[in-house]
Amino acid sequence: MKKTNLYLLLAVGALGLMALSSKLTASDSAMPACGGMAGGCCGLAAPASAGVNTNATPDLLATCPVSGEKLGEMGKPYAFTYQDQEVKLCCKGCKKDFDKDPAKYITKIRAADKK
Repeated sequence: MKKTNLYLLLAVGALGLMALSSKLTASDSAMPACGGMAGGCCGLAAPASAGVNTNATPDLLATCPVSGEKLGEMGKPYAFTYQDQEVKLCCKGCKKDFDKDPAKYITKIRAADKK
């Protein structure tokens, strides 16, 4: 009898989790994208797709200015605009290093534009 109750409790819990996860997924898709306002609605930066200014100077580098990895080897490059300059990084993780010394990496990008 105790085993039956335990299995019943586990089944009810699993069904509850499935119902809750589908509700959370539905509500996540209904949320507006972060970055619509200056600095983002929650103070975070805009997503990569929303952060690229179409009037920005294009980034012609074939490699990530931070890691030196060839762009596209780790999936779609992480792109954003920094002071009217498009920046393409190999991954979102390189953004932290870029933010520490952006001038260093912008110089690399602009040097490639002149070639």
